[in-house]
Amino acid sequence: MLGYDFGVGHPMSSDRLDLTVRLARGLGLLDGDDVEVVETDAADDALLERVHERAYVAAVRAASEHGTPDEHRGLGTRDDPVFAGMHEAAATVVGASVDGALAVWRGAAVHAVNVAGGLHHAMPGAAAGFCVYNDAAVAIRALLDDGARRVAYVDVDAHHGDGVQAVFWDDPRVLTVSLHETGHALFPGTGYAREVGGPHAEGTAVNVALPSRTSDAGWLRAFDAVVPAVLREFAPEVLVTQHGADAHQLDPLTSLRVSVDAQRVAAVRLHELAHELAGGRWLALGGGGYAVWDVVPRVWTHLVGVAAHRPVEPTTLLPSDWVDLVRTRYGRDPQHLMTDGHDGAYRPWSAGYDPADDLDRAVRATRAAAFPAMGLDADLD
Repeated sequence: MLGYDFGVGHPMSSDRLDLTVRLARGLGLLDGDDVEVVETDAADDALLERVHERAYVAAVRAASEHGTPDEHRGLGTRDDPVFAGMHEAAATVVGASVDGALAVWRGAAVHAVNVAGGLHHAMPGAAAGFCVYNDAAVAIRALLDDGARRVAYVDVDAHHGDGVQAVFWDDPRVLTVSLHETGHALFPGTGYAREVGGPHAEGTAVNVALPSRTSDAGWLRAFDAVVPAVLREFAPEVLVTQHGADAHQLDPLTSLRVSVDAQRVAAVRLHELAHELAGGRWLALGGGGYAVWDVVPRVWTHLVGVAAHRPVEPTTLLPSDWVDLVRTRYGRDPQHLMTDGHDGAYRPWSAGYDPADDLDRAVRATRAAAFPAMGLDADLD
């Protein structure tokens, strides 16, 4: 997994994964008979080609083995520079997400987590936004091929989950929900409320384009106003979620101001919804997040704790050896607690709509565009 790394100076550092697993292990979340840490094989070409074009997979192989760029396919760009072993590393991320998806679908596990996954920008024929292969889309396709009739995908990364939406744009079996910073301000420039799905699947794409600088109260209010209602109406058999940590106020690439605590609340709510609606069948993925030591490991360790049914108390101290590792590796003193000190409070949507508030107008636009197509009343709680 650590081989998925675009090199020194690139935001997508594999240290994010290393530090997360070390922290989760240091807090005892990976111990016990009820949690299994498994290895995985790289997805083969036949599996990748359930979503990706054959010519694109060949181009990734050429880039991986010979350093051959193909900027037309997004390979060798500033966002996605070519590196040795690119194909194997990216295909291994896909393999892990597919294995996790099928484990929960077939009853071998209640929940599965792949923090290396969530590479949601990759398109069928091109790399984009640090994403080479779209593991989330391939995992969802594998679920459908294995008999699932309704799969819901919820993406709380600060960037729009455009690649997953594009793959299933006209497939009524898949609901894609994305809560992200507005495309007017942030890559990839998509994900507006009016994007509601193709002609055969209208209402199965749901997008909440948040104003820049949205903080905990607004972010959780938007989540509350949209996500539970559309999931309950869709009634998924499996829930796939993407937990990019780049909505955080310290992230260098986005302008949202969401704390570790609010992102923990979202993970808890999605876990509850998986049990309420999908028999607990839940695959949780990582994604973006570029505050490498201060934010990402804490957000994803909370996610692991929730999925392992061992939620970490926010006031928990980080293990001293983990803190020392960060000091030694980066010469920086990290946060010492699993909290930013926020309480996760927000005003629920049922408390009323404020037409003068930018956040409420964004949420209202989503509800007005997507809810009627799903048979929901945009004006009801």
